[in-house]
Amino acid sequence: MSMTAPQALARLEALGTEKVRAQNRKRGAGDAQFGVLNGDVRKLAKETGRDHALALELWATGIVEARLLAILILEPKRLSAAELDAMVRSVDFVGVADWLDSYVVRKHPEKEALRQAWMADADPWAARFGWSLTAERVGKDSDGLDLGALLDRIERELAGAAPEAQWTMNNTLAGIGIHHLEHRTRALAIGEALGVYRDHTTPRGCTSPFAPIWIGEMVRRLEAPGRQGDVVRSGS
Repeated sequence: MSMTAPQALARLEALGTEKVRAQNRKRGAGDAQFGVLNGDVRKLAKETGRDHALALELWATGIVEARLLAILILEPKRLSAAELDAMVRSVDFVGVADWLDSYVVRKHPEKEALRQAWMADADPWAARFGWSLTAERVGKDSDGLDLGALLDRIERELAGAAPEAQWTMNNTLAGIGIHHLEHRTRALAIGEALGVYRDHTTPRGCTSPFAPIWIGEMVRRLEAPGRQGDVVRSGS
């Protein structure tokens, strides 16, 4: 028997703690949350299984953990581009944005058309997703991208960008420097001149998101004998 939305919400609420709620608030979450560990959300998603209709109900609540659960149980290909666009614009917490990006947006069949639209959008969350998809293309399939023009835009806009979009715009800058030798010197110079995330506090096990440090560390690892393909995470 499938789980209902009220049942799922009750399960999530029971798993919440004030400690996690406080941590989420520090990261920008509001009061629409239960304070559930991500691992517990994943466990409930495994129990629930794919349920697209339930996912849409949970997403509509606006509650952080309900949206995280929705992301894990929905079927990305059943979303229209308009539905996904509306979801992106309704995001108000980076934790939800990151999961939506990884598990839904990047698996959507119309993500390239959406990327192009979001790159020209004034909405900071739409822009965040647009730049994230652009960073993905920079690292995996840059054919058709004008990397020089991207660097021009980053140079003009990165320092004054909204925080939501600034993070993934910076990811694009670092990606260009890491994966494209012909643009590395300029990417390093832009990062150094703008200084974005220079003083960012970086969690243990991550490298600094300051582009010159990030580029240098990733290139060092990629070029180390026997270590090609290592991934360096920037600290959020």
